[in-house]
Amino acid sequence: MASKIYKTAADALDGVLFDGMTIAAGGFGLCGIPELSIAAIRDAGTKDLTVYSNNAGVDDFGLGLLLQTKQIKKMCSSYVGENDLFMQQYLSGELELEFNPQGTLAERMRAGGAGIPGFYTKTGVGTLVAEGKEEKVFNGETYILEEGIFADLAIVKAWKADTTGNAIFRKTARNFNLPAATCGKICVMEVEEIVEPGELDPDAIHLPGIYVHRLVQGTFEKRIEQRTVRKKESA
Repeated sequence: MASKIYKTAADALDGVLFDGMTIAAGGFGLCGIPELSIAAIRDAGTKDLTVYSNNAGVDDFGLGLLLQTKQIKKMCSSYVGENDLFMQQYLSGELELEFNPQGTLAERMRAGGAGIPGFYTKTGVGTLVAEGKEEKVFNGETYILEEGIFADLAIVKAWKADTTGNAIFRKTARNFNLPAATCGKICVMEVEEIVEPGELDPDAIHLPGIYVHRLVQGTFEKRIEQRTVRKKESA
């Protein structure tokens, strides 16, 4: 079996990227974001991207790097409150935006990974989220139809993986990395540590390696989105 391990993110994305593609990106805030892949996409100059992600990074980090170079055409996100550049591009009409509740976005990714084209949810009923979507009544309650996400590429970050791609995510990084990894035709996963098969406890594995096509080991910046400290208590 050919090795899934690539030396750099640029190598792992070689032959995968094309203008106008859809990308599912993992990460929760700035936790567990695929920063190596994002930088490689920026350097490749791939444009007119539609990106499904919980957030849009910040002005100079994460997906904010692709906003700086105006490579993203449309964002489908839950939370974009930390990115002034995102706000400027959206208000000026340069960037399309589709808001999704966080649970709905995660389930859309999971559904795509499971081959499910759509599902009904009560979340968003009676709000702007429901505009233009099919409604159906179950047991007297109204639900809206949401479509599964089937992306051209998934870019995710894990804590540990073995050489076959079996992966463990750490704490909050698991929130969107796991469903995002499953819904891409090709999944490129960057990881802090790669071990041999059998070294990971089978019961601890979050993502089976069958979903992962290419692996990159690297070092990461691990920024803190909002640094706060508790005030010193008086004696």
